Amino acid sequence: MPKIANSLTQSHQYIERFVEQGDIVIDATAGNGNDTAFLAKLVGENGRVFSFDVQKIAIDRTRDRLSNLGLADRVELINDGHENLDKYIKDSVKAVMFNLGYLPGGDHQIGTRAETTICAIEKAMALLVKGGIISIVIYHGGDSGFEEKNKVLEYMGKIDSKKYTVMKTEFINQPNCPPILVCIEKIG
Repeated sequence: MPKIANSLTQSHQYIERFVEQGDIVIDATAGNGNDTAFLAKLVGENGRVFSFDVQKIAIDRTRDRLSNLGLADRVELINDGHENLDKYIKDSVKAVMFNLGYLPGGDHQIGTRAETTICAIEKAMALLVKGGIISIVIYHGGDSGFEEKNKVLEYMGKIDSKKYTVMKTEFINQPNCPPILVCIEKIG
């Protein structure tokens, strides 16, 4: 088994370095609820997770996962696009997680799009505390994601380096367009 973790596992490893019990965090793409549950465990009983998804089925799956794990009381589920996160969150946040693409097992025609994702990243950066992190796992390839990947990466390459550190990690010898991890740390 390789010791270099995949992009999703790496995103969790980075988030764990930043998030503490009692923090406020965001899962910008609830999906099946895996990242929401991960964040809910990290923030503990006194923390708060805001979890967004435009698809009701994703919100329902996330709700079921959280209920089964006894974590539902730490999470506010929001059936809306992540580009609207500032309508629901007024406090500063320690971390934001994005998994771009479409809902696993869902309709490939419904997925994240460059314009709304970039808008959400900008709003997330504005809410982020100094020393906070945004992780973005970019799923691309096949029938979705190339345009979003290119535009999001282009945008992130222009982020002010005096205020944010932006890192991109990708596997270059794996088939089938492996996901790319981007982390943004607020430094100024």
